[in-house]
Amino acid sequence: MELVLSLAIGVLVSSGVWLLVRPRTYQVIIGLALLSYAVNLFIFSMGRLRTNMPPIVEPGVEIDPAAFADPVPQALVLTAIVIGFATTALFLVILLASRGLTGTDHVDGREP
Repeated sequence: MELVLSLAIGVLVSSGVWLLVRPRTYQVIIGLALLSYAVNLFIFSMGRLRTNMPPIVEPGVEIDPAAFADPVPQALVLTAIVIGFATTALFLVILLASRGLTGTDHVDGREP
């Protein structure tokens, strides 16, 4: 499971960096989104990957913290997803306004 997750994070980071160096603004925005997804997966994986573990503590049983996932990274990732969606929408609106004003979608504002 950890290998699959680390491969997914690596693919997202490499794809995001490759799109960031492209000359079109839409590709840069998608690259930023892929990088944010990779960071969210990385933060989520820091909360320990546990499967088939009960989330409720039994009364009278000694609590082993290693048996439970940490809820703080999950809350951070949920917040980051909402903020990332809002900033991507804002970037797309700015992209459309910039393309309407300049007539091109190049990052530097002019065609080669």
